[in-house]
Amino acid sequence: MRGSEMPQRAARRQSAVRRSPLVPDSVEAEIARHDWESIECGCGRSAGHLEAMVRDAAEGHPAAFRALQGHVFFGENLKPPAPAACAVLMAVWSARPPRRATREELLRTLLELLCTVDDGGTHEAGLYGQCAAFIRTGTDGFRRERAVAPGSGTAEYAQAILEILGLSV
Repeated sequence: MRGSEMPQRAARRQSAVRRSPLVPDSVEAEIARHDWESIECGCGRSAGHLEAMVRDAAEGHPAAFRALQGHVFFGENLKPPAPAACAVLMAVWSARPPRRATREELLRTLLELLCTVDDGGTHEAGLYGQCAAFIRTGTDGFRRERAVAPGSGTAEYAQAILEILGLSV
């Protein structure tokens, strides 16, 4: 494929997907930034079907976060689409989802990603390092969640994420 065809293909793909008024533009841009079709999913197919899953999560459907298991991570192992999915989840977090149930499932999913096995070496990030780097960008929001809703599930998940990242101060 020639370089000039890539932006056209991405534009066709983006226009073919129905936009949701519940998904912020910044999240749509993050979803569109990734070539999902070229990533092998944890289920063995192309990760193209994950676009709908992460969009459902961005719309605030708590069950959509749980649907990522087996595709983005399985047990203690991350799968190839994990960094792309993590980038979208962090875009959702940055957009500050209003519903507590959405925030709680989002934080629980981020925590699950951080509780996987580090697959990187001393000179490379690996899937885990890439995900941790994306998650680290939400530190201020995690601290805010911990302070605003002490004792809640969201605060507990936020605290656990900060502890795993070594930023719990």
